Amino acid sequence: MSTHAKRERLLLADLLEAAGPEALTLCDGWKTRDLAAHVVVRERRADAAGGLLVSALKTRLERVQAEFAAKPYEELIQLIRTGPPRFSPMSLKQIDEAANTVEFFVHAEDVRRAQPDWSRRELDPVFSDVLWSRTERTARLLGRRSPVGLVLRRPDGRTAVANKGTPVVTVTGEPAELLLYAFGRQDAADVEVEGDRAAVERLRAAELGM
Repeated sequence: MSTHAKRERLLLADLLEAAGPEALTLCDGWKTRDLAAHVVVRERRADAAGGLLVSALKTRLERVQAEFAAKPYEELIQLIRTGPPRFSPMSLKQIDEAANTVEFFVHAEDVRRAQPDWSRRELDPVFSDVLWSRTERTARLLGRRSPVGLVLRRPDGRTAVANKGTPVVTVTGEPAELLLYAFGRQDAADVEVEGDRAAVERLRAAELGM
């Protein structure tokens, strides 16, 4: 049975392939080759991927990721499509779904929205609700560096508090757009931002996300 993570994985691979290895992405300083290498290392090299969370391992992560980025681009795309090896915990459907659904969705948009002719993707309501659920659960983590109070609000009025404090800025949009905003893609997210003008500017310059 197909899962959200599997679908997003294949979509990301297709977007990376179509863009080519030297296209820009929304990830600061990364081209598509770098992003592809990051995805592969994250799920195939646990010994290095720890650098995403542990600063002491960051140098090792950068070295291993550079080694993968030097591989043929077509090989990286194929590794993304086929996924992690069977002995990897991420090969388990439940873990893949939990760890990769948002990861692949956000990175697919990193590729899509960095292109000059990008168009907004229409999501089905079920997947939108999945993204909203993930946004609710991680809102405090994603918004922890916000310099102001931050509330994420769906058009139907449902909200998630990403950061307590004053003044408060309210960001309204569809779940996918709110997720991208909270992941630090403020300039690329299709949202409405309401609040004190100075607070809005401070939030726009903040480093949100993981």
